[in-house]
Amino acid sequence: MSNPPWSEEIRRLYLSGAANQFVLHGNVNDRLLLTGEEESKARVGNLIDYLTEIQLQKFDLVFSYELGGGLRVESGQEFFEDLHFHGGELPTDPPNAIGYLDQFLRYLINLRAIEPASEEARRYAGRNHHVAIVIKAAELIFPISKQTRDYQLNSMASVVRSWSHESHYLEQNLAVFLVTEHLNDLNHLLSRNQRAARVEIPMPGPAELEPTFGYFETVYPIALQNFVGKPELPASRLAGATVSSVESLLRQKEFEKLSLAENDLADLKKSLVEQDSQGLIEFLEPTRTLDDVYGHDAVKSWMRQDIALWRQNDLGAMPMGYLLCGPVGTGKTYLVECLAGEAGVPVVKMKNFRDRWVGSTEGNLEKIFGLLHALGRCVVFIDEADQALGSRDAGSGDSGVSGRVYSMMAKEMSNTANRGRILWILASSRPDLIEVDLKRPGRVDVKIPLFPAHEGEESYRLIRALGKKHDLDLPKECPPEVLELMPELVTPGAAESIAIKVYRLVRTKSVESVEALRDCLDEYQNPVPQDIMDFQIGLAVREASDLDFVPEVFRGHSKFVKP
Repeated sequence: MSNPPWSEEIRRLYLSGAANQFVLHGNVNDRLLLTGEEESKARVGNLIDYLTEIQLQKFDLVFSYELGGGLRVESGQEFFEDLHFHGGELPTDPPNAIGYLDQFLRYLINLRAIEPASEEARRYAGRNHHVAIVIKAAELIFPISKQTRDYQLNSMASVVRSWSHESHYLEQNLAVFLVTEHLNDLNHLLSRNQRAARVEIPMPGPAELEPTFGYFETVYPIALQNFVGKPELPASRLAGATVSSVESLLRQKEFEKLSLAENDLADLKKSLVEQDSQGLIEFLEPTRTLDDVYGHDAVKSWMRQDIALWRQNDLGAMPMGYLLCGPVGTGKTYLVECLAGEAGVPVVKMKNFRDRWVGSTEGNLEKIFGLLHALGRCVVFIDEADQALGSRDAGSGDSGVSGRVYSMMAKEMSNTANRGRILWILASSRPDLIEVDLKRPGRVDVKIPLFPAHEGEESYRLIRALGKKHDLDLPKECPPEVLELMPELVTPGAAESIAIKVYRLVRTKSVESVEALRDCLDEYQNPVPQDIMDFQIGLAVREASDLDFVPEVFRGHSKFVKP
């Protein structure tokens, strides 16, 4: 089996001399298939196992350090002992461990120039040996300092950074790996070191999962008996889930003597990915289609055309994203739920990724982006986008988090590699509060306004359509006594509320549906004040990317536009 692309990138950068220090981030806590040269001895291990046994197998000495376990020799113990390095016991606390490693590297430099005292060490004198240092959970050892004068933390980070650019270290065959899940959690002296290569460990895709499932066939024969000889099937269907979560699932199935079925894979993928995301995303259930959306014919037609292009892999005219705008209650979220059933691809909703801890919000976004890239084609829904997406000119009240969120979202949404893979959908009743740069073509190509019903007959048809869910027996044509009471500018949200009230009266007072509706409308008050409704309609009109989306009644009405 060939090495994964990120492994080949490290190899190329190291052998070319372009970098000897690597910041590994992303899916660093996952399990990996380890095959090496003998596939018969394949097994699943962690990233450190992969680095030691495969990436660095020809190195003379590999150190590892982690906060809990201290400094240890992963491979090359005999070589290390023969050097007779008098540095004392391997330390456990970070300052002493970094100092020990720095002293050892300098010892190797001197070993090339001087005659060592011991006979064993003389065997290695004058030679340049391959030495690697792997620092696990580097963000715990070199966190972002809250104090600019945190001398000890910054001095440790400075020492490690010097290993990447000082000439006497570069002359050695030295490789340093800083392993962190989130780049934004790591001290900036290291995460922004221009001489270090930042290498993302991605979520496993079908290409990585296929040989892994081939290996799992022998380990979990009962769980995978329906896929023997067909590892590509579960690999393609479960892409986006971590190997760790897949292995945990297979262990459970094997213990229960249950076999996975092909029909199980879609639901399993959703549950595994949501579990891996730790509540940062959720999948919208495709229980409806655009046929369930009342009205908005121009909008539905446009969306169906885009879906057809997507299915034909004709991506030249495929938008990067949609903006759904309109007054509160006009069915923006409902439209996305219906699109989920129409599109036939996963529709993922980004939940509250903001966190009060320094760096956590940015780390959450990194994790979300990694999951999205692994899912393949998907729709990403961001509700209340005016609050979620941040601001370019954020003040100091949130320590600059809003500005960094804006920067990360802007970069990801304009990544042309995502065209045809990720379709962004933003929803907001206040699109004016979303940064203009986030709404520009290339990030959001289609801006779709959604409006309330603008006359009595349309409002009645909307209430009647939603009342069918409650088996309300309302006539097809609106009775005159109801029409004269019917309010203007009824949103789907308001119509749903009216339908529920009608149903309640029918059930509790045993009256006819028409009478119950008339009673509900007799003293009805729109839940959205008129001035707010007018203002949000005006915003939607101005945002529309195509006037075909705007009913004639709303075009050019200055009363809907903020002065």
